[in-house]
Amino acid sequence: MFKMYHSGSPTPYGYSQQIEDGEKITNFALFSAAASAVELCLFEGETESRFSMIRTENVWHLAVTGVQIGTEYGFRIYGGQANPQKLMLDPYAKAVSRKPDLSCEDSREWFLLSDSRDNAHLAPRAVIIEEDFDWGGDKKPMIPWSETIVYELHVKGFSQLNERIPTALRGSYSGLVHPINLAYLQELGITAVELLPVNFHINEPHLQERGLQNYWGYNPLAMFAVEPKYAATNNPLTEFKTMVKTFHQAGIEVILDVVFNHSAESEQHFPTFCQRGIDDQTYYWRNDNGHYINWTGCGNMLNLSSDVGRKWVLDCLCYWVEQCHVDGFRFDLASVLGRDKPDFNAFAQLFVDIANTPSLQNIKLIAEPWDIGDYGYQVGHFPNYFAEWNDRFRDDLCRFWLWQSGEIGAFAERFAGSSDLFKKNDRLPHCSLNFITAHDGFTLKDLVSYNEKHNEANGEQNRDGRNENYSYNHGIEGSAESLTEPQKSAVENDRTFAQSGLLMSLLLANGTPMLLAGDEFGNTQYGNNNAYCQDNDMTWLKWADFNNNLFELTKKTIELRKKMISLIRDQWWSDDNVQWLNVDGQPMTLEDWQNRETKALQVVLDNRWLLLMNAKAEGQHFSLPKGKWKARVGTHNLALTTQQAVLSAMGCSVLSNE
Repeated sequence: MFKMYHSGSPTPYGYSQQIEDGEKITNFALFSAAASAVELCLFEGETESRFSMIRTENVWHLAVTGVQIGTEYGFRIYGGQANPQKLMLDPYAKAVSRKPDLSCEDSREWFLLSDSRDNAHLAPRAVIIEEDFDWGGDKKPMIPWSETIVYELHVKGFSQLNERIPTALRGSYSGLVHPINLAYLQELGITAVELLPVNFHINEPHLQERGLQNYWGYNPLAMFAVEPKYAATNNPLTEFKTMVKTFHQAGIEVILDVVFNHSAESEQHFPTFCQRGIDDQTYYWRNDNGHYINWTGCGNMLNLSSDVGRKWVLDCLCYWVEQCHVDGFRFDLASVLGRDKPDFNAFAQLFVDIANTPSLQNIKLIAEPWDIGDYGYQVGHFPNYFAEWNDRFRDDLCRFWLWQSGEIGAFAERFAGSSDLFKKNDRLPHCSLNFITAHDGFTLKDLVSYNEKHNEANGEQNRDGRNENYSYNHGIEGSAESLTEPQKSAVENDRTFAQSGLLMSLLLANGTPMLLAGDEFGNTQYGNNNAYCQDNDMTWLKWADFNNNLFELTKKTIELRKKMISLIRDQWWSDDNVQWLNVDGQPMTLEDWQNRETKALQVVLDNRWLLLMNAKAEGQHFSLPKGKWKARVGTHNLALTTQQAVLSAMGCSVLSNE
């Protein structure tokens, strides 16, 4: 039986438990400057007990007894635009009991603030959970940035179709660290997994209407809570922590993709579950007319310049680091983090607070440095403790390898670490998070197999998704099965060579490489470049179609990267450690750099490694610099003699000076 114990404490926010006078006490605290009164609602099944909370400044708090593991709770807010008939979720909820049905207009009305019916029987509720965990001497790998190789994956999609994983574990946190998967990742050589959102999220109304799901998870409802649908057990948090601990034992870091730019509450008059019903004015950006600013494209934009907004983000990050031992974060649409009144400010208070928070000092922070608002594109402008997704790297390398225009100067700038973007404010090359592909866009296989996106399955008439893919289908759109065997073989070989050149350029470039899971073995999404709502075999990794040659090339390239001094010292390249040579083995001239037909060059690193690159549609003869060169890894089309080499179309090879 629940009973008020005393007025409680305004800190910490959310719930906290302790023993007082031999009795277990649960303290609840909620910020709301807009409320005139707040009721704490505790549930035993569908029996609700309400308690009036005490106000200290703008924090409402109360301490009660009788709260057990599994108890559900929420808040009823009074005053202003609030509606006490709607149960509100704690922004600090560690677990959530249900997901709302938003599949039709009638079901959505239950969650509108304008609706007068009580919705406690339908609303998401926070849950008191067991948080104790034996970390057993867990030690974070603490991989230096200069040695980091990021591997972006989806918890479910990674193992869902892997028949070597027990059926009950596929698609789960436990399945992700099954010994077979761990051995695979260790053999591949990556050092960090970057998990697409694992925070509690829900499906948007338009997806529910179509019977689709938000597969990627970029529609968060509870940022402190683990997404339960990826759990193979009844305790998602414990399973998640076990996964982190197991990754650490294997020497692999865990980076979480987090969404602090918007919430699942979407547009101003859409269903309300949490922040909007608690304190709309504090949590969301509005324009001078009182309308939501939507610079995320998701209906709202969280205001992280307020004291409460910043505290919520910092408390959340510290929770995942301190209690769940994660090693870093990748921030979706990260320009929102620096939005201040609401322009972007590289010195925004949130950035200062992150830098000054002890728990966040020695972790990896990665920004997706843009949003869709005014001056939202901020590549190279984040604080120097961030690495940043470098979309210029993606586009310039794709144009070099897949388009007729050489753009060799742009290729070299990106390959050398993008100093034009990042060499400032004491920043180092690792700040350029290099990628060719990511969850958003074509997979690598699709990048060389499709000229156009094919997103019809998303139900938006193929209007969604990126149009500028800089891809090339090598003569036929999609599958080559309709071709004769010789034609099919030729097309598939060309596509494999193109994938190889892109992979090797990514993994041997200065900066931090990020590999999309499945690219190392030729995974496809059948041309869908915005598969956010495809929780099916379109997006799940297709282990049955494993290109072992591509995998071996990727693995061996990663092995070589780890031996190259100029890549593991995190230093800007100079004439002391790199030479750029033309196909004749001579230093590149201004004419060479400006020749858009060149599309071939040699790069010498540390006087030991020679990289040959030929992005032409025909073979290329190279006169090699002096040395005893031995082929180490590359596309299987290199003819090598003492000082000469011939590399066929779309070829890339690494030689070492013996």
